[in-house]
Amino acid sequence: MDRASVTGILLGVVAIVGGNLLEGGSAGSIVQGTAAVIVFGGTAGATLLSFPFSDVRRAVASLREVFFPVSPDPFDLIRQIAAYADIGRRQGLIALEAELDRMPNGFFRKALRLSVDGMNPKMLKETMEREIATYEGERRRVGKVFETAGGVAPTVGILGAVLGLIHVMENLSDPSKLGAGIAIAFVATIYGVGTANLILLPLSKKLNNRLNGELWLREMILEGVLGIQSGVNPRYLEEKLRAFTEANL
Repeated sequence: MDRASVTGILLGVVAIVGGNLLEGGSAGSIVQGTAAVIVFGGTAGATLLSFPFSDVRRAVASLREVFFPVSPDPFDLIRQIAAYADIGRRQGLIALEAELDRMPNGFFRKALRLSVDGMNPKMLKETMEREIATYEGERRRVGKVFETAGGVAPTVGILGAVLGLIHVMENLSDPSKLGAGIAIAFVATIYGVGTANLILLPLSKKLNNRLNGELWLREMILEGVLGIQSGVNPRYLEEKLRAFTEANL
């Protein structure tokens, strides 16, 4: 579990609720069903209108990556690449075919398989770089879903505030209804601004940071496979790949 993500969300929520309690308010004062329906429903509707359902579904599924990231250790990968480079130099690339089915990293497995199958280095590089670019575009859209929702939520919160004030104006002659209308107005604004800045926009940033980490890791793997294919000295290749970690960790 990513402790930073969990701590960040909990700290943000506790700070808002705790500040409200310190000011003499109650937790119930910021719980308004009508405001929640307006802000969350409106934000969800605008987001669905902005993206195809497939992107929204992937965005929801990506929440697991925020709290439970799965990423290979780059130093283990470097050692593995160096070991494969040694095997390739001593026994030939065909000897690596037996290792392919045991490789958990799909990108590494595909790149090495193409190399073992005899694809020339230039075509191999172009093919895998295209795969990296396609993957990046797909993952950027996932982050964009949360970014768009974070941009919409405050505006919908203002819309909820205006609706609450309209309700207040319609019931000026009935003081018993004024409090509920004013509460909806202010709580809707809190929901919109708070959801955007404490949850949605940070989620987008976290996913983009995760993606940047995956991209440089894939670039390192591709560089390693090209080194294996060209018969680079394993020690030299290992030192070359460590430069990726020094620049990105």
